[in-house]
Amino acid sequence: MPRPVKCRKVCHFPNVLEFLPADDTEKKTPIVLTVDEYETIRLLDKKGYSQEQCAVSMQIARTTVQRIYEIARKKIADALIDGHPLRIEGGDFRICDGQSSNCSFGGCYKQEIYKKYAEEKGEGIMRIAVTYENGQIFQHFGHTETFKIYDVEEGKVVHSEVVDTNGSGHGALAGVLNALNADVLICGGIGGGAQTALAAAGIKLFGGVSGDADKAVEVFINDTLDYNPDVKCSHHEHNHGEGHTCGEHGCGSHSCH
Repeated sequence: MPRPVKCRKVCHFPNVLEFLPADDTEKKTPIVLTVDEYETIRLLDKKGYSQEQCAVSMQIARTTVQRIYEIARKKIADALIDGHPLRIEGGDFRICDGQSSNCSFGGCYKQEIYKKYAEEKGEGIMRIAVTYENGQIFQHFGHTETFKIYDVEEGKVVHSEVVDTNGSGHGALAGVLNALNADVLICGGIGGGAQTALAAAGIKLFGGVSGDADKAVEVFINDTLDYNPDVKCSHHEHNHGEGHTCGEHGCGSHSCH
């Protein structure tokens, strides 16, 4: 019996999920780079981590990092040299929620959030996060500077406050929401990559909403929120598959422990 696949911790979900050749007339088969493969490229090549540091960050063995990295480099080389589209999706991963003590090797904003908000959330509380600016629902998820969070118990808001995202961009915002222990996100426009990241974190999305943030939460509690289940982001929308994630349902056909 094969060993269970261990989920690889991903701190920063990719902002862009698809790269196409300028001349795509041949319509070659896309090469799929998994999210955990992408993370090894980000940590080793972009951030300059050693393989040991990358292994600690992703919470896997160094030999596993080496294997994933070699596969990722080969896929990128094939895409660049042979002119294939490159798509990032799937893999055996989980979104960082700030629980790891060695996250980012020098302090992680998600850690600070997790320590405060995970402990404060009691049983029976539903936590709703709203992209927020000046009392309104901010319309571009990836540029959100603040969330307003609402704790709901027995159909009533028992606590609310505004939380700074500390400049976290597209790829890290799902991790911020995960660290906030949010159950639901209400927002305006949101791209496919961010939607996939939220799904990976087990956060329910209600997008395409505008207007007053407090009012939106009120009608959501009453099950009358008008939202768009097919919401897109006009800034950078692509068409992607959902891939495999490590949430409540495991990683595709694997079980991550």
